[in-house]
Amino acid sequence: MAADQRGADFEKKADKKIAGAGGGCGDRAGSVYIKLANCHMKLNSMYEAGSACVDAANCYKKTSTTEAVACYNQAVNIFLDNGRLHMAAKYCKEIGELYELEKNYKQAIVYFERSAELFQGEEVTTSANQCKLKVAMFSAQLEQYQKAIENFEEIARHSLNINLLKYGVRGHLLNAGLCQLCKGDVVAINNSLERYQDLDPTFSRTREYKFFACWLNKRNCCSCQDLAATIDEEDVLKFTNVVKEFDSMTPLDAWKTTLLLRVKEALKAKELEDDDLT
Repeated sequence: MAADQRGADFEKKADKKIAGAGGGCGDRAGSVYIKLANCHMKLNSMYEAGSACVDAANCYKKTSTTEAVACYNQAVNIFLDNGRLHMAAKYCKEIGELYELEKNYKQAIVYFERSAELFQGEEVTTSANQCKLKVAMFSAQLEQYQKAIENFEEIARHSLNINLLKYGVRGHLLNAGLCQLCKGDVVAINNSLERYQDLDPTFSRTREYKFFACWLNKRNCCSCQDLAATIDEEDVLKFTNVVKEFDSMTPLDAWKTTLLLRVKEALKAKELEDDDLT
């Protein structure tokens, strides 16, 4: 019997076992697929072995993240060894998503970064950007603001010349700017705004830019620069009003709200510190 046929027969038997196991059979089904993967590897059917590892991971997802990650990692290594970089990238992303569900952002970043690198190597820019976006957002949540800024800016650069992505550029630049706010460096915010205008000449005409522009008192509007001024002046009330005005026009999502609350709390703490000194 040909090697491929023996593998196919084994897979049919595995599927029958899984079908007859009923509900709650994630572990049993996963172990069957692992045996199938080992069988395929002995027969040197590496693509089939990798696919069986993925099937095992999909079963373990219902019962054990640890086991699921181990199986996905095995699949990733098999696909990498056989030059199937797109498949490896896809399952690195799956691992990242598992860690995301558990709010283990540190580990999620590791796998989304790896996935982005592999997708980028295959010139799958959209998928690479999706992974980098996760890296940026989770980095900010972990207060790794510089890393978040670099990823948001890189996504913006890669999106500029792609029709389906270029309209999201201003949002990525806004997110990078919010991370700059969390760092509390007004000079860096100014420098960033200048770079963003060089990167995308249309940015200065957007609501996102105006959100920052008023901070710096450069124009009579609510802008990013406006927020910077409130930080420089340590004015909590003005900061709150600027955020409310922007939110009334463009509702803030939970991630942006979290970052802005951090900035507000930092301003409050600085205000109290100054009061203690006077």
